[in-house]
Amino acid sequence: MIGLVVVSHSAKAAAGIVEIAAEMGGEGAKIEPAGGDPEGGVGTAVERIASAIERAADGDGVVVCCDLGSAVMNAEMAVETVNIGDEVVIADGPILEGVLNAAVEATSPQATVESVVAAVEAARDL
Repeated sequence: MIGLVVVSHSAKAAAGIVEIAAEMGGEGAKIEPAGGDPEGGVGTAVERIASAIERAADGDGVVVCCDLGSAVMNAEMAVETVNIGDEVVIADGPILEGVLNAAVEATSPQATVESVVAAVEAARDL
């Protein structure tokens, strides 16, 4: 199954999005939050994102969704640091709607990294 990582500047926002998306994707969805900075404040951290990618990986690939530009920058650095053997792609779409779409698509038996990224990006048109 394609894993999902939610990167937000707020740990609470990331956890909340994961909670909602898990309801949409069902129990089978593998969605990991990566929010906040290491001190518990607002921000993102490469190490936190890399850890979430590793937890989300199960051999089929991981799609990362981010809330703001600096989250994307840190996600890019995290992708470079992980060595999991999975394809890891950062999707460009609205974080809440995109992750909800991705959670549904990721649980489909035919899901691919590309189809999950497309689901995230399709949320721009909602």
